Amino acid sequence: MVVWVFGYGSLIWKAGFNYDQRLVGFIKGYRRVFYQGSTDHRGTPEYPGRTVTLEPAEGEVCCGVAYKISTKEDEETALTHLEVREKQYDKKAYLDFFTETTATTPAVSGIMVYIASPDQKLNRNYLGPASIEDIAKQIIHAEGPSGPNRDYLFQLEKALLEMGCKDKHVMDLANEVRRIVSQGELTAS
Repeated sequence: MVVWVFGYGSLIWKAGFNYDQRLVGFIKGYRRVFYQGSTDHRGTPEYPGRTVTLEPAEGEVCCGVAYKISTKEDEETALTHLEVREKQYDKKAYLDFFTETTATTPAVSGIMVYIASPDQKLNRNYLGPASIEDIAKQIIHAEGPSGPNRDYLFQLEKALLEMGCKDKHVMDLANEVRRIVSQGELTAS
């Protein structure tokens, strides 16, 4: 049995598991947003960082990568790894993944994706929407065991651009972080 996993955040540049194939493409009907709090990787319980999740958005596409995992051993290892890594994401969805913008048939059907829902009863780390400036300030100050939150943002921006994907939300946020830092508007925490 083959398992496919969709990465739209740090999974794009750091899978952390063995896979047989990596495809660049997108899912439809969702957009990437920095609305999920990270208290275990890019922040702490006292000062959460922000990472991306997906929110339904009609007519939108979210680019990312699909990982094909073919062997039972690799599947078990990957899923164990992902259950720990994505533990703050409370929902899994199985979506269609496309590699061509004009395609009407998906390249992969039923690709697994982790989503952090806005239901705070199920997802206590959901932070939700805020202004670009407020999200940027939070990202500038947050740091966790996986490093500074701003590194996550900049690595995501770089990975997306290398794939030919211009994600307005990510780019606007990265530009705001750079603007604030360059102008020295915030002191180091």
